[in-house]
Amino acid sequence: MASNINSYDFTGKKAIVRVDFNVPLKEGKITDDTRIRGALPTLKLILEKGGSLIIMSHMGKPKGKVKPELSLSQIVDAVSEKLGVPVQFAPDCQAADEQAAALKPGEVLLLENLRYYPEEEGKPVGIEKDDPAYEAAKKEMKARQKDFAKKLASYADCWVMDAFGTAHRKHASTAVIADYFTPENRMLGLLMEKEVKAVDNVLNNIQRPFVAIMGGSKVSSKIGIIENLLGKVDKLILCGGMTYTFAKAHGGEIGTSIVEMDKLDVALNVEKLAKENGVELFLAPDAVTTDGLDFATMTVKPGSRIEVHDALNIPAGLEGVDAGPKAQELFANAIKGCKTILWNGPAGVFECDDFCAGSRAIGNAIAEATAEGAFSLIGGGDSVACCTKFGLTDKVSYISTGGGALLEAIEGKELPGVAAALA
Repeated sequence: MASNINSYDFTGKKAIVRVDFNVPLKEGKITDDTRIRGALPTLKLILEKGGSLIIMSHMGKPKGKVKPELSLSQIVDAVSEKLGVPVQFAPDCQAADEQAAALKPGEVLLLENLRYYPEEEGKPVGIEKDDPAYEAAKKEMKARQKDFAKKLASYADCWVMDAFGTAHRKHASTAVIADYFTPENRMLGLLMEKEVKAVDNVLNNIQRPFVAIMGGSKVSSKIGIIENLLGKVDKLILCGGMTYTFAKAHGGEIGTSIVEMDKLDVALNVEKLAKENGVELFLAPDAVTTDGLDFATMTVKPGSRIEVHDALNIPAGLEGVDAGPKAQELFANAIKGCKTILWNGPAGVFECDDFCAGSRAIGNAIAEATAEGAFSLIGGGDSVACCTKFGLTDKVSYISTGGGALLEAIEGKELPGVAAALA
């Protein structure tokens, strides 16, 4: 059985910790340090218990190439400040032997961006899947991935997985590396433990009524999650761009709203499954529409129309961009009184102040229900951004650091990063 970080003796040991320091940067400065702050409890615990740290993370998508604008050297000072100790930097993940070996208890080393190396993701570079040589290239890359993971493991005595945002990927640092540590020397970090517990609360420790609010632009990207939730929830609120596919499936007029014409049958099947499972399904009866949203600036062009219309009767030339007043009231009332709440995806183009009322109404209703004792889990970048924008981060039970990882966990899939650490 894998070790527990709270009972592990880190005295005199080197811990290599996979974190998610994929933070947003502007002109080399961090604009949101939430992910760094999220990892601090684990990192500080190891230092306090007499260990030394080797921190590894990715940043952006360099796709196996060195891109200076994605170098983790840019965050060394910020990590040093947050940890309260100087942080050394290793510019080459594969040549950090001497720096790692020289670490004394209480010292910290940050490795360069893992994704500078194609071996981290383990995908062949520069060759398409339909190329006859692809399978051979894939096999070779998997062997190189193991060597890369073994090299990373050689720097430390134990491995800690604390990057929930990448736990759904079987990468060298998130899963393959576990093969080079005995079960007692691999473990989940404190952040990961909180994430796993939060997901378990929503899926396996349900207090009823249980409502899930699923937003976003496409039915296709959420169908697996929706189908899994239909066997668990009492209420399902569908909002955002995906709802125009439902409207179209019923023969509605949706103007220029986003729609997946090849998913109309999928939308109707969701409604059928909800009915079969006794799930109350809520769709917006009205929508805020416009003909002048500039997506580049997230502003409305001067002189544009902003109108509220029936969701099944949006005039030509207008696009649905937010839940209407009736929908806002409907959704808020559906959330009221629920004891378990999951929110993933906004109700509209919340980045534009003119079209954030639907998402705000959902967020406020969740906060009120949480204050009355509900457990609320917020996940996905846009939903988290909504909570931040509306000042609700301290008024919900838990905000997940994982987007794709959370969705796959909710979908019922095993997360390689979690499985590897607990094996």
